[in-house]
This record gives sequence, structure tokens and C-alpha cells, in this order.
Amino acid sequence: MNPVLLRPAPLSASAFAPFGLVIQHPGGPGRVINAGSAQRWDLGELSLHAHDGRAALALFRAHARAFPQTLTVLERHALGSQAFIPLGLRRFVIVVAPAGAAPRAQDLSAFITDGQQGIVLAPGVWHHALLAVDAGDFVVIERAASAVDCDEVDLPQPMVLALA
Repeated sequence: MNPVLLRPAPLSASAFAPFGLVIQHPGGPGRVINAGSAQRWDLGELSLHAHDGRAALALFRAHARAFPQTLTVLERHALGSQAFIPLGLRRFVIVVAPAGAAPRAQDLSAFITDGQQGIVLAPGVWHHALLAVDAGDFVVIERAASAVDCDEVDLPQPMVLALA
């Protein structure tokens, strides 16, 4: 079976909305805090507490991937959100498919960040593991509990992710 070609679109809040949130400056005035020395923008909520879950903070050090990249497996976290936030200018590609049944090739979407954006995956969204374009560190916020919340599924046919 021949692989299907997948090219990422630039990440935007509206395009990514079916899969979660984009972490980026929302524009406009924020709420003044800290005696006027800072502004705050509330970006959204994380779902981390289902089935006795708790918030976990981790640091991932990612190697830059070689592209084109062949994709054969996706994963999901049915009970909680998962956020990826680059430390510094670090582009990455996020490959996603809607929550629900195991995805088909035509269900996949891919987005490339501008290096300053992070993402929050909604619970149950199928996604590929971190695909760093630029090597470096990423903060990951996710649900932790006594039982691991990670399902994996083989794609029905290989996908080739190309950046150009």
C-alpha cells in the first residue's frame, strides 16, 4: 500500500479548534495585575482531574526530526488534556485526528507552529508524538494518575509528512 502524503498548514486557533487550543498571545488588552506591572490573558482550561487524575509538569528535550517523516502510529489520552509549550523559538508539527474511533488517513490534519506557539490537545484527540522541527526543550502539562492513559493505534496505511 502506497503512503499518503500529508503537508502541514500553518497553525491557527480557528483551524486547530476541533482538536484543542493554541497557546499564543491573543492580542488586545489583557487584565492588569501585579500592581500594574503585568497583564494577564486567560487562554483556556486544561482537563486533568478525571478518574483521580492530577496535573503533571514535565520537560521534554526533543531532537529535530528528519523530514519527510513516515508516520505509522497515533496515540490519544482519553481522560485528559496534554499541552506542549516550546521553551525558546522551537517549531514543531502536530498531526491530529478527531476524538472517537481509530482514525483513517483522510481524518488526519497537520499543523506547523511558528516557533512561539504551543498547543493544548483536548481529551481523546488522536495525535502523533512530538515532531520537533527545531531541537530543544518543551514544557509538557498533562494528566497523571496511577493508571496510564495512553491508547495507541496503527494507521491503516503509512502517512508521509513533508514540510515542503
